[in-house]
Amino acid sequence: MTRLILSTSNIMTGGPSIIRKPGADRSNLELTNSLRSNFLAAQQDYSPAGGSKANSPTNYDEEESLFYLPGVDVADRAQHTKDAIALVLKELRVPSIDLLIVSFPGMSFEGDCEWDADKKNASQGDDKQEIKSWSIVEDLYDQGLVKKLGLAEFGSEKLSRFLDKVRIPPKVDQVNIKDCCNVPPPLLQLAKRQQIELLVHNDCTNILPSGTLRELLGQGVRGAGVLSESKRGIDGMKGELTPEWVVKYTAVVRDRGVIENKGYFAVADLKE
Repeated sequence: MTRLILSTSNIMTGGPSIIRKPGADRSNLELTNSLRSNFLAAQQDYSPAGGSKANSPTNYDEEESLFYLPGVDVADRAQHTKDAIALVLKELRVPSIDLLIVSFPGMSFEGDCEWDADKKNASQGDDKQEIKSWSIVEDLYDQGLVKKLGLAEFGSEKLSRFLDKVRIPPKVDQVNIKDCCNVPPPLLQLAKRQQIELLVHNDCTNILPSGTLRELLGQGVRGAGVLSESKRGIDGMKGELTPEWVVKYTAVVRDRGVIENKGYFAVADLKE
């Protein structure tokens, strides 16, 4: 088994041009285009040198979005979360993260209207697995590694059930309302009662499908040439490729709202 750790580095500075397109799946395009750009930079030896500039905790707000991907053993989430936090803390050179938002697989906020999206959301995901995984980030909060916790794509019913079961409630719930006009009133009311901040975003839950990653690492025109291709007899790494998790991080200059550092880490498992 081989573990692959992929990094975009800071996509706000240096390197070749990165295409960013508007739309609901912007995070997916941003991640894949940034990884492809970084692969090209490494091959042509003009990638930005060194790590990120050290951040002063008093001058920046650091946010991390952790995407647990589908098809991965839930029992591995504790280690995945620990690894994601460690990578981001090292990259940003800070002792803690201001906000950690967790995105669980199988969640969305889609429907003919906000009421329909909220209703469909109530039966998505897996409550037991999500509550169990939440205890992992609660431990990070207890250790002072994360100052505030958040969720993604939790509607009113889903969030209400979740709040009844967890020890440390989320302070943020971000929803993608690409197919709706507004945030559902029941969710607005619940968030107000529980003092939860509602944020609108355009990240996609399944941010790195297996096929997309294989294309990125494959032998095609736009691939990095890492994986083998038996049809053409090209050597490389062989095996079944499974993306495990993705983390997006940002460091925003406080009081100015300027993003100084933004990037992604993606981790995959390659089994022969």
